[in-house]
Amino acid sequence: MARKTYFVTGTDTGVGKTVVAAAILEAARSQGKRTLAMKPIASGCHHSPEGLRNDDALLLQRSITETLGYDVINPVALGPAIAPHVAAIQAGRHLTAQRLVGFCRGMQMRAADLLLIEGAGGWRVPLNDRETYAAVPRELGLPVILVVPLRLGCINHAMLTVEAIARDGLTVAGWVANHPEPDVMSCEPETLSYLTRHIPAPCLGVLPRSSGVTAERLPVALAEFLDIAPLFDQ
Repeated sequence: MARKTYFVTGTDTGVGKTVVAAAILEAARSQGKRTLAMKPIASGCHHSPEGLRNDDALLLQRSITETLGYDVINPVALGPAIAPHVAAIQAGRHLTAQRLVGFCRGMQMRAADLLLIEGAGGWRVPLNDRETYAAVPRELGLPVILVVPLRLGCINHAMLTVEAIARDGLTVAGWVANHPEPDVMSCEPETLSYLTRHIPAPCLGVLPRSSGVTAERLPVALAEFLDIAPLFDQ
Protein backbone atom coordinates (compact mmCIF):
# COMPACT_ATOMS: atom_id res chain seq x y z
CA MET A 1 0.00 0.00 0.00
CA ALA A 2 1.28 3.51 -0.80
CA ARG A 3 2.88 4.96 2.34
CA LYS A 4 2.37 8.59 1.36
CA THR A 5 -0.25 9.90 -1.08
CA TYR A 6 -0.59 13.52 -2.18
CA PHE A 7 -2.91 15.31 -4.56
CA VAL A 8 -1.15 17.77 -6.87
CA THR A 9 -3.11 20.84 -7.90
CA GLY A 10 -2.33 24.27 -9.29
CA THR A 11 -3.64 27.78 -9.00
CA ASP A 12 -4.79 27.53 -12.63
CA THR A 13 -4.26 25.55 -15.79
CA GLY A 14 -0.87 25.72 -17.50
CA VAL A 15 1.12 26.28 -14.31
CA GLY A 16 3.36 23.22 -14.68
CA LYS A 17 1.68 20.69 -12.39
CA THR A 18 2.98 17.72 -14.34
CA VAL A 19 6.57 18.97 -14.56
CA VAL A 20 6.55 19.69 -10.83
CA ALA A 21 5.05 16.27 -10.04
CA ALA A 22 7.62 14.56 -12.26
CA ALA A 23 10.45 16.51 -10.60
CA ILE A 24 9.19 15.43 -7.16
CA LEU A 25 9.11 11.84 -8.38
CA GLU A 26 12.68 12.11 -9.69
CA ALA A 27 13.82 13.62 -6.38
CA ALA A 28 12.22 10.69 -4.57
CA ARG A 29 13.85 8.22 -6.96
CA SER A 30 17.27 9.73 -6.20
CA GLN A 31 16.63 8.96 -2.52
CA GLY A 32 15.80 5.34 -3.24
CA LYS A 33 12.03 5.75 -2.83
CA ARG A 34 9.53 3.62 -4.72
CA THR A 35 7.09 5.87 -6.54
CA LEU A 36 3.74 5.78 -8.31
CA ALA A 37 1.71 8.49 -10.05
CA MET A 38 -1.54 8.90 -11.90
CA LYS A 39 -3.48 11.52 -13.80
CA PRO A 40 -7.03 10.15 -13.58
CA ILE A 41 -8.39 12.51 -16.25
CA ALA A 42 -6.39 13.90 -19.15
CA SER A 43 -7.84 15.98 -21.96
CA GLY A 44 -5.78 16.98 -24.95
CA CYS A 45 -4.83 13.40 -25.83
CA HIS A 46 -3.43 12.40 -29.20
CA HIS A 47 -4.15 9.26 -31.18
CA SER A 48 -1.54 6.52 -31.18
CA PRO A 49 -1.51 2.86 -32.28
CA GLU A 50 -2.19 1.97 -28.64
CA GLY A 51 -5.08 4.41 -28.28
CA LEU A 52 -5.44 7.92 -26.87
CA ARG A 53 -2.31 9.14 -25.11
CA ASN A 54 -1.55 12.32 -23.16
CA ASP A 55 1.95 13.81 -22.99
CA ASP A 56 1.59 14.72 -19.30
CA ALA A 57 0.53 11.21 -18.35
CA LEU A 58 3.38 9.76 -20.40
CA LEU A 59 5.84 12.00 -18.55
CA LEU A 60 4.51 10.71 -15.23
CA GLN A 61 4.82 7.15 -16.52
CA ARG A 62 8.51 7.74 -17.32
CA SER A 63 9.18 9.40 -13.97
CA ILE A 64 7.90 6.69 -11.61
CA THR A 65 10.03 3.79 -10.43
CA GLU A 66 7.31 1.14 -10.65
CA THR A 67 6.08 -0.37 -13.90
CA LEU A 68 2.48 0.58 -14.70
CA GLY A 69 0.40 0.35 -17.85
CA TYR A 70 -0.73 3.63 -19.37
CA ASP A 71 -4.44 2.95 -18.76
CA VAL A 72 -3.76 2.59 -15.03
CA ILE A 73 -1.99 5.95 -14.90
CA ASN A 74 -4.59 7.71 -17.06
CA PRO A 75 -7.88 5.77 -16.93
CA VAL A 76 -9.94 8.59 -18.50
CA ALA A 77 -8.29 9.85 -21.70
CA LEU A 78 -10.11 12.55 -23.67
CA GLY A 79 -9.22 13.97 -27.06
CA PRO A 80 -9.96 17.71 -27.14
CA ALA A 81 -7.63 20.03 -25.21
CA ILE A 82 -10.52 21.70 -23.39
CA ALA A 83 -12.10 21.59 -19.93
CA PRO A 84 -12.49 17.92 -18.90
CA HIS A 85 -16.24 18.05 -18.32
CA VAL A 86 -16.80 19.57 -21.78
CA ALA A 87 -14.42 17.08 -23.43
CA ALA A 88 -16.28 14.25 -21.70
CA ILE A 89 -19.65 15.50 -22.93
CA GLN A 90 -18.32 15.69 -26.48
CA ALA A 91 -17.03 12.13 -26.13
CA GLY A 92 -20.37 10.91 -24.79
CA ARG A 93 -18.95 10.14 -21.35
CA HIS A 94 -20.05 11.19 -17.87
CA LEU A 95 -17.47 12.05 -15.24
CA THR A 96 -18.19 11.45 -11.57
CA ALA A 97 -16.06 11.96 -8.49
CA GLN A 98 -16.93 8.50 -7.18
CA ARG A 99 -15.58 6.79 -10.27
CA LEU A 100 -12.33 8.72 -10.05
CA VAL A 101 -12.06 7.96 -6.33
CA GLY A 102 -12.33 4.28 -7.20
CA PHE A 103 -9.42 4.53 -9.63
CA CYS A 104 -7.34 6.35 -7.02
CA ARG A 105 -8.10 3.87 -4.25
CA GLY A 106 -7.05 1.05 -6.52
CA MET A 107 -3.71 2.78 -7.07
CA GLN A 108 -3.29 3.37 -3.34
CA MET A 109 -3.39 -0.39 -2.80
CA ARG A 110 -0.13 -0.77 -4.71
CA ALA A 111 3.13 -0.86 -2.77
CA ALA A 112 5.14 2.37 -2.89
CA ASP A 113 6.72 5.00 -0.69
CA LEU A 114 5.08 7.88 -2.58
CA LEU A 115 2.00 8.21 -4.77
CA LEU A 116 1.17 11.47 -6.54
CA ILE A 117 -2.32 12.01 -7.97
CA GLU A 118 -2.39 14.93 -10.39
CA GLY A 119 -5.59 16.88 -10.87
CA ALA A 120 -6.66 18.87 -13.92
CA GLY A 121 -6.46 22.64 -14.12
CA GLY A 122 -7.17 24.34 -10.78
CA TRP A 123 -8.97 23.35 -7.60
CA ARG A 124 -12.52 24.03 -8.79
CA VAL A 125 -12.41 22.49 -12.27
CA PRO A 126 -15.86 20.95 -12.94
CA LEU A 127 -16.41 17.24 -13.39
CA ASN A 128 -20.11 17.69 -14.10
CA ASP A 129 -22.89 20.14 -13.22
CA ARG A 130 -22.80 19.17 -9.54
CA GLU A 131 -19.22 18.18 -8.73
CA THR A 132 -15.76 19.67 -9.08
CA TYR A 133 -12.44 17.84 -9.07
CA ALA A 134 -11.99 18.94 -5.45
CA ALA A 135 -14.48 16.24 -4.47
CA VAL A 136 -11.86 13.58 -5.27
CA PRO A 137 -9.10 14.57 -2.81
CA ARG A 138 -11.81 15.52 -0.32
CA GLU A 139 -13.34 12.03 -0.43
CA LEU A 140 -9.87 10.47 -0.16
CA GLY A 141 -8.80 12.86 2.61
CA LEU A 142 -5.55 13.70 0.83
CA PRO A 143 -3.04 16.39 1.71
CA VAL A 144 -2.33 18.72 -1.20
CA ILE A 145 0.79 19.90 -3.02
CA LEU A 146 0.13 23.29 -4.60
CA VAL A 147 1.94 24.54 -7.71
CA VAL A 148 2.20 28.33 -7.94
CA PRO A 149 3.42 29.95 -11.17
CA LEU A 150 5.56 33.02 -10.63
CA ARG A 151 3.67 35.51 -12.74
CA LEU A 152 1.47 38.55 -12.28
CA GLY A 153 -1.62 37.69 -10.20
CA CYS A 154 -0.15 34.59 -8.59
CA ILE A 155 -0.50 35.86 -5.01
CA ASN A 156 -4.25 36.32 -5.37
CA HIS A 157 -4.71 32.98 -7.11
CA ALA A 158 -2.51 31.17 -4.60
CA MET A 159 -4.24 32.56 -1.53
CA LEU A 160 -7.71 31.90 -2.94
CA THR A 161 -6.70 28.31 -3.69
CA VAL A 162 -5.23 27.80 -0.22
CA GLU A 163 -8.47 29.16 1.31
CA ALA A 164 -10.59 26.85 -0.85
CA ILE A 165 -8.51 23.81 0.11
CA ALA A 166 -8.88 24.66 3.80
CA ARG A 167 -12.62 25.25 3.38
CA ASP A 168 -12.88 21.74 1.94
CA GLY A 169 -11.29 20.37 5.12
CA LEU A 170 -7.90 19.55 3.60
CA THR A 171 -4.39 20.80 4.24
CA VAL A 172 -1.65 22.09 1.98
CA ALA A 173 1.33 19.83 2.70
CA GLY A 174 3.73 21.93 0.66
CA TRP A 175 3.94 24.24 -2.32
CA VAL A 176 6.29 24.71 -5.25
CA ALA A 177 7.02 27.97 -7.06
CA ASN A 178 7.41 27.35 -10.78
CA HIS A 179 8.45 29.34 -13.85
CA PRO A 180 6.14 28.06 -16.62
CA GLU A 181 6.83 31.10 -18.80
CA PRO A 182 10.12 32.55 -20.13
CA ASP A 183 9.34 36.13 -19.06
CA VAL A 184 10.94 37.43 -15.88
CA MET A 185 8.37 38.41 -13.27
CA SER A 186 8.58 41.93 -11.90
CA CYS A 187 9.25 42.02 -8.14
CA GLU A 188 9.70 38.25 -7.97
CA PRO A 189 11.66 38.25 -4.66
CA GLU A 190 8.92 40.28 -2.97
CA THR A 191 6.28 37.91 -4.34
CA LEU A 192 8.13 34.86 -3.06
CA SER A 193 8.60 36.50 0.31
CA TYR A 194 4.88 37.21 0.64
CA LEU A 195 3.89 33.67 -0.42
CA THR A 196 6.38 32.11 1.98
CA ARG A 197 5.03 34.13 4.88
CA HIS A 198 1.33 33.59 4.11
CA ILE A 199 0.98 30.04 2.79
CA PRO A 200 0.79 27.86 5.93
CA ALA A 201 2.97 25.11 4.50
CA PRO A 202 6.64 24.64 3.60
CA CYS A 203 7.94 25.74 0.22
CA LEU A 204 9.36 22.58 -1.34
CA GLY A 205 11.36 24.55 -3.89
CA VAL A 206 11.61 27.36 -6.40
CA LEU A 207 12.12 25.86 -9.83
CA PRO A 208 14.20 27.87 -12.32
CA ARG A 209 13.28 28.60 -15.89
CA SER A 210 14.16 25.72 -18.18
CA SER A 211 16.52 26.47 -21.04
CA GLY A 212 18.09 24.02 -23.44
CA VAL A 213 16.72 20.98 -21.60
CA THR A 214 14.53 18.44 -23.36
CA ALA A 215 11.09 17.69 -21.93
CA GLU A 216 12.22 14.17 -21.05
CA ARG A 217 15.25 15.39 -19.08
CA LEU A 218 13.59 18.40 -17.45
CA PRO A 219 12.20 16.62 -14.34
CA VAL A 220 15.66 15.23 -13.53
CA ALA A 221 17.23 18.68 -13.98
CA LEU A 222 14.63 20.31 -11.73
CA ALA A 223 14.69 17.66 -9.01
CA GLU A 224 17.87 19.11 -7.47
CA PHE A 225 16.00 22.34 -6.66
CA LEU A 226 13.47 20.52 -4.46
CA ASP A 227 13.45 19.61 -0.79
CA ILE A 228 10.93 16.80 -0.47
CA ALA A 229 11.79 15.85 3.11
CA PRO A 230 8.60 17.54 4.46
CA LEU A 231 6.50 15.13 2.39
CA PHE A 232 7.89 12.18 4.34
CA ASP A 233 8.01 13.88 7.74
CA GLN A 234 4.24 14.41 7.90
